[in-house]
Parts: sequence; C-alpha cells; structure tokens
Amino acid sequence: MSSREEFLERIRRALGRDPGGQAGPRQPGVAFPDLGQVLPQIDPAELIPKFEEELRKVSGCPYRAASSRELDEILDKLMKTYEVKSVVLSRNPLLAQAGVIERLRTLGVSAQVWPENREGAPGPEQRFREEAFAAEVGMTGVDFVLAESGTLILSSQTEGAQLASLAPPIHVALYRRSQVLASLEEVLERLPVLGDANAPAPGRSVVFVTGVSRTADIEQILIRGVHGPRELHAILVEDSCLP
Repeated sequence: MSSREEFLERIRRALGRDPGGQAGPRQPGVAFPDLGQVLPQIDPAELIPKFEEELRKVSGCPYRAASSRELDEILDKLMKTYEVKSVVLSRNPLLAQAGVIERLRTLGVSAQVWPENREGAPGPEQRFREEAFAAEVGMTGVDFVLAESGTLILSSQTEGAQLASLAPPIHVALYRRSQVLASLEEVLERLPVLGDANAPAPGRSVVFVTGVSRTADIEQILIRGVHGPRELHAILVEDSCLP
C-alpha cells in the first residue's frame, strides 16, 4: 500500500467509513449543551468596572472625573505627558457641555472643532481635515460604550466626522454613565436604523473602537498605530462635572 493510500485510509477511518471507501455508520456526534446567552450577564453595578477592565486588556486607559476639577486634572496630565500643542474635537454635544475647548485653551493648547454647518464652501471642512492629520490628539464623545468588550461606538451623526477618532495618534473619548451598555445586542437595538432605504442616513458611518490600532501582518510582529491611533484614553464624565 502506497503512502497515499495509507493516508486516504486514515481519513476514511476517521470519517467512519470502511476501507473500501463506502460510507459506513457515522461516529456518534458530540452533544453540546444549550449555552443560551453566549457571554454571562453583567450586573448593572459592574458595567463601568467591566468596561474599564476590558479596555485595559486592549491597551486602553480609563479615567473617571467626578468633578470639574478632576476633569481639569486629567486633561492637564494628558496634555503634559504627550506634550500636546494642538487638539481636534468632534462636534459631540458632551464636549461642549463639559467646556472641553475652553479647558484646553486654558492649558495653552490649540483646539479646533469639526464645523457644525458644512453647507456651501468647503473651506472650514478642508481646514479641519488638515488640522486633524497635524494634531497630536483627537477628542470625541461616543454614542455608546460596550462593557463586555471594552468597545467605544461612535457615529458620524453625533461626531460630525470620524477624523478626530482616526487621524491623530492619540484618541481621547468622553462618555457618560447612561451610555454604558452591557452587550452588543443592546447596542444594535439602539443604533438608528433607516425605515426607508432611499432616505438619507442619519449617521453614514458607525465605528467600533476596541483598543488601539494594531497589526501583525508582517512576520506576526505586533505594531501599534499603523491604521489609526496608537493611544486610547476613555474618560467617564459624571453629571457633577457638567453645569
């Protein structure tokens, strides 16, 4: 018997067939238990700790700001650590509510916001794009935060553009307790869905950010920041930080 025939015979035996190649009785299958929900449910009180735990696993850095002073201290630390001179901000309402642009300018950092009204001449939009690729930091809000995987979900509906989260080497995102969800199913239920395929999309793009940009395509060597930011910071902004 040749090595090829031996090889085929081993395959037939593994498949439960007789040596002649005819189909024989199948080996009894493995009975898998009914798993129900794939991932265990997260207690509502553990949503934020779970998100922070998962965020650290993907090289992200979580923070909590329980007061206006603490938010100032976090921003000051980030700007000084990375020697930031310029920041671009999305138009997420939370950034305006928290007075982020004023806080940054107090720290001597140049801050540019995605233009609210982009109709007419493309000048403001083009200038923002140029600023986004030159800035050290991009700051955004989020639509949701996914606790089970440490993921940030951002849409162009609330951000205005995804450039602030994708172009600069450092991404800083602000979120609130009410935006933290336990599972992907909850996120998908809350994302805006079009009833009319011909109607304009409320948010043309939705980005799921799980950790920093990374790739290991070349010789399986992990490299960060190839396709996006190499640093990710997420700040929980409590209601007490807001006016």
